[in-house]
Formats: sequence, structure tokens, C-alpha cells
Amino acid sequence: MTNSENLKPGNRLRPLSQPEARRRNLPHIEEPGSVYFVTFTIANNRTLDTPAKNVVFDTLRFHSGTKYTLYACVVMATHAHAVIQPLREQTTGSFYSLSQIMHSIKSYSANEINKLFGQKGSVWLAETYDRIIRDDSELKEKLGYVVNNPVKAGLVENPEDYCWLFCVGISNSLP
Repeated sequence: MTNSENLKPGNRLRPLSQPEARRRNLPHIEEPGSVYFVTFTIANNRTLDTPAKNVVFDTLRFHSGTKYTLYACVVMATHAHAVIQPLREQTTGSFYSLSQIMHSIKSYSANEINKLFGQKGSVWLAETYDRIIRDDSELKEKLGYVVNNPVKAGLVENPEDYCWLFCVGISNSLP
């Protein structure tokens, strides 16, 4: 499939059975079964308050174990980070595509945030930053980055004290 075919609306959200590369402003490479570090950002200089952060955090955790394995996530006022690994679809045997997963997360959370505040319009920037994690060393580095994001921002002294943080092995883990 060529890059232009990947950008057709009907193609970009299909399951992934082989490596794919596509480009918008940033390159996006998907490899079935890979672990990804993902960042998505708020649009239009908006910020997420407590109820909106709750929506995003719950949305990220909702499909963990069904569409992807969630290793870590953090929701900040202007962006969110996640370390995820797409799982196989039971019906096709192909992996959920990262595009499909991110579309689901961003679309659902945007609709819920807009309903919450009686607003319309974009909540997220259209493009997401994503990177395939290549080895255990990089995985450890990305997990550390996610966990320390609220500490580095001066919001808490200890990562465990930030309620919009999930990381496998930290006390505020998934039930």
C-alpha cells in the first residue's frame, strides 16, 4: 500500500497485519505487535481541568486488555503520554492499528469533554506523536519519562501522588 492510499479515510483505521509507513507532518511507522510511546496534545490553547483529565485518563484505561496493553499513561493539562502495545483482534487475527486506537481514544474523549462543558469543536490536535520502542532500554527510559512528567512539571514531589498517572508496578495501578 502506498503512502497516499494509507491516508484515505477508509484505509487508515483498518487492522494491521504488516508493517506500514505513512506521513502527515510527522512520519508514522506501524509494526504489528510493537510497543509505542505516544503523545497527543490539546488544540486551540485549551487546557484540561480536573473533570476533563478524568475523562482522558478513564478513556486511556478503558480498552487496556482488549485493544491494547497499557504499560503507562499520564494526563497533563495540555497533553497526554502513553506507552501502549496493540493487541490482536479476535475476529481477524490482525493487530489493532495504532491509528485505530488513537482515533478511538481521541474521538471518545473529545466528545465526552465537549458534552461535559457544553462546547463543540476540536479538543485534540489532529496529529499524534508516536514512536516505536525498540528495546528494553528505551522502554525503561520512556516509562521513566511518563512517570516523572508530573514531577518535572512541579505538580507533585512523588509520582504516586499524581492521580492521572498509571504505570505498571506503581500503586495507583489498574484494578
